[in-house]
Amino acid sequence: MLEIAFAKAVAQKSGVVVVPLAEGAALTGQAAALDKALSGALKRAIAAADFTGKKDQQANLLAPSAALKRVLLIGTGSEEAFAARGAERLGGAIAAALSKETEATVLAETLDAAAAAALALGARLRAYRFDKYRTTQKADETPKLAKLTIMPADAVAARAACGPVMAVAQGVELTRDLVTEPANILFPEEFADRAEGLKKLGVKVEVFDQKDLEKLGFGALLSVSQGSARAPRMVVMQWLGASGNVAADGKKIKKPKDPVVFVGKGVTFDTGGISIKPAGGMEDMKWDMAGAGTVVGLMAALAGRKAKVDAVGLVGLVENMPSGTAMRPGDVVTSYSGQTIEVLNTDAEGRLVLADVLYYAQQRFAPKFMIDLATLTGAIIVGLGHEYAGLFSNDDALAERLFAAGKATGEDVWRMPLAPLGERYDKNLKSAIADVQNIGGGRAGGSITAAQFLQRFVDGKPWAHLDIAGMAWATKDSAVTPKGASAFGVRLLDRLVADHYEG
Repeated sequence: MLEIAFAKAVAQKSGVVVVPLAEGAALTGQAAALDKALSGALKRAIAAADFTGKKDQQANLLAPSAALKRVLLIGTGSEEAFAARGAERLGGAIAAALSKETEATVLAETLDAAAAAALALGARLRAYRFDKYRTTQKADETPKLAKLTIMPADAVAARAACGPVMAVAQGVELTRDLVTEPANILFPEEFADRAEGLKKLGVKVEVFDQKDLEKLGFGALLSVSQGSARAPRMVVMQWLGASGNVAADGKKIKKPKDPVVFVGKGVTFDTGGISIKPAGGMEDMKWDMAGAGTVVGLMAALAGRKAKVDAVGLVGLVENMPSGTAMRPGDVVTSYSGQTIEVLNTDAEGRLVLADVLYYAQQRFAPKFMIDLATLTGAIIVGLGHEYAGLFSNDDALAERLFAAGKATGEDVWRMPLAPLGERYDKNLKSAIADVQNIGGGRAGGSITAAQFLQRFVDGKPWAHLDIAGMAWATKDSAVTPKGASAFGVRLLDRLVADHYEG
């Protein structure tokens, strides 16, 4: 984990120093003082490298003095571009560029407290690594950056602003850890055990085992898990930051009042069941629990920064395996809502899990709104690629707020069609022998019919469904996300809560 520190801007005479510079700007403050101490070396380097301060432009001065190991000039672009998440991207660029250094100092006197905190967040998110199972990695292949000291306009204010931001970073890191774990390590019971770790943050955590789920009548969820040797779980997490009755041990917490509710699909491994997937790429299905991972990380972020909101997170955890006890195509199961479902394809299993958990969530908690997250369909990747999550909602105001939160955090969503029940896409879900079938009448509009299916288990509450199949795993490095688990949705939903539902 990258350590972040803030300090008053003082002359730097040793180590590794970063000098951010806006497009067309002159050296000022400690950067100008450093240039003077180096007899104009920074200005000469700027001229020689044709460095203009364009976004992401970099120039290096190696060993410019006996004590200084390196000075990195890095462009921040125009002031207008920098204002929109520029500080965060700058932090990510710094972490990536200095991964082989052990520590560095950033001269950031032009940044206010909020921007300095954003820089810190970007650096920490970009520096994330999952090396738990590496035993033979060579020293020169391992990133070394352990500490970044930022010198903003006001170090005290920046340190205070950074507290909540680092809580969000911890939530992102928790989600990334969960999503990256292999399925032989992270199965439903183990996932539930890790979710119980949120108790130390003041979150009330309940774990429902197979007997509990059978007693409740979770026929849809249980049908998915019945082919696996791993028993299912449902985890309910409650953070009561608005009602103000949060015990340190997570106990004696009263019922949340008008909470915001988040539901995650947690298929810890998805073979497709009897409708088995092709072998190629099946290893990726360890992250079919990314929706559940995001909900756990979000709850950690809200509790960690002591958000003034009553929030509930629920995750349905199963493993979808083929065996002699597995659900068959053509089976009919009875959901928690009482609706019967004809299962035509056992690889359309995530919606069965969500159907029971969504209905339970609204019946028990009477939420202000519900948002579910799921790596639900390959169809959404065909439609939107890896640039946007698919957003489906029955509430325009909620959808607009999610869109705005996506723009603010860089976790973008794109709204897709969702017809009222009984119209257009929904007619494709009519079953010949049950209340509904779990897939539409073909491949066309697959992500839409999946959302239509879920809507049948939402009893008129404001609701949004985020299909994150194209966003849960990054195939290449980006500004603040290294290749691997992205934790998409943690920052998006934290921002949604912060902007509209606290206080």
